[in-house]
Amino acid sequence: MIKTIRIMLIPNKKQKTKLFQYANTARFAYNWALGREKENYKNSGKFLSDGELRKEFTQLKKIDEYSWLNEISNNVTKQSIKDACNAYKRFFKGYSKFPKFKSRKYSIPSFYQDNVKIKFSDTYVKIEGFTTSKKKNKQKINWIRLAEHNRIPTDCKYTNPRIKYDGLNWWLTVGVEYE
Repeated sequence: MIKTIRIMLIPNKKQKTKLFQYANTARFAYNWALGREKENYKNSGKFLSDGELRKEFTQLKKIDEYSWLNEISNNVTKQSIKDACNAYKRFFKGYSKFPKFKSRKYSIPSFYQDNVKIKFSDTYVKIEGFTTSKKKNKQKINWIRLAEHNRIPTDCKYTNPRIKYDGLNWWLTVGVEYE
């Protein structure tokens, strides 16, 4: 059985900056993938898989203009590209309308974190990738304080961790798998 838990995060200034960077990069990757899908379908009439798009995105990171993408965890962009591909597939299967590009003004800043890259303690959540430094004082930026203590069990499987900003606070929604 999977139970969804939503909990408020209490990030410091550096962590807030990183959270916004991750959310903006996720939006950029989603829009880029949708644009590529649209362009490719117009030119060849074929659908690009998320694997092909991720390879192209990796090449995009090597261009100087997009070097800022290297500061963000690959998991965030990987999940955004998967989301764009799934939205495109749903459209072609007739399940939904044509996927819209996410605007900076109207879209909610959010991103997925890979479930193997997220860890919980009683009072904190560790988000891998905020810093890659091995120094202990630099590693602290990965640990974001939770508003409620002992709300998320520390010894179980997590699914679909999503971090979202509602205009005032950052929230973490995670599925917890129980026996």
